[in-house]
Amino acid sequence: MESDIRYYRRRACEEMAAASRAVTDAARDRRLQLVDLYVQRLKALKAPSPFEDDDVARLLGSAASKHRPAFAWQDTHRA
Repeated sequence: MESDIRYYRRRACEEMAAASRAVTDAARDRRLQLVDLYVQRLKALKAPSPFEDDDVARLLGSAASKHRPAFAWQDTHRA
């Protein structure tokens, strides 16, 4: 069984590759949001990112302006 760190690194790389192949901007943005999610989880585990910080920032581009944290919905549903 693979570790959490290995899983998150693998998924981040797979999603980054899928984002580079995406046909539509919406598909690319969804993939990049997943990349960001996996990179955030790696940071929470204090593991290094599989990407250079400037690479991720450059690729996020328009997705960064629409970016919402993956768990933002929790804040909107609390009583």
